[in-house]
Amino acid sequence: MPSRPSAGISSRKAPRQARSNELVKAILQAAVQVLEEEGAQRFTTARVAERAGVSVGSLYQYFPNKGAILFRLQSDEWRQTSGLVATILSDGSRSPLDRLRSLVHAFLRSECEEAAVRGALGDAAPLYRDAPEAREAKEANDPLIDRFMTELLPDVPADTRDLAGDLIMTTMATVGKDFSGTARSEGEIEAYAEAMADMFCAYLSRYGTGR
Repeated sequence: MPSRPSAGISSRKAPRQARSNELVKAILQAAVQVLEEEGAQRFTTARVAERAGVSVGSLYQYFPNKGAILFRLQSDEWRQTSGLVATILSDGSRSPLDRLRSLVHAFLRSECEEAAVRGALGDAAPLYRDAPEAREAKEANDPLIDRFMTELLPDVPADTRDLAGDLIMTTMATVGKDFSGTARSEGEIEAYAEAMADMFCAYLSRYGTGR
């Protein structure tokens, strides 16, 4: 697949009527099916339109090219992940380390459940990864992570907190992608997540956090 990103990855227009919403929903559902069955290499607007039962012209009313469809799917995935992270890390009724452990479990399970689509979206990333919209979407969680790391490690320098936060999130994403590449049982997911959470807690203990 070409490494050059396509221009214009944003949707042409937002659906305003129920019928338009249903059309966009059908297109996105069809896109997921095409990705799962054909992969990123064979993903085309024509295949998506055919699977959705709509004309290519109707599809182009909302998505100017296949990169726009793929970016919308990726954006929805990022938004879902952001919601997961926000819900868990913002729960002030639980200790920071307990929240971190829950996040690891929830994130790894989510990766395994959505492995097929996420893998295909990863293959398609060259179509949209360098676009400003993609960078903004990926950075949406940064302030939340920063606040959580400040709560978790209040007495360490900011650059150390930044390093720790980046290491944790990057490790989760990288390991999650690799681990979910093979079908896993619930027991395997739980055991792996628990081990990874233990690893993070051991790493953080060097800074004196035990909360």
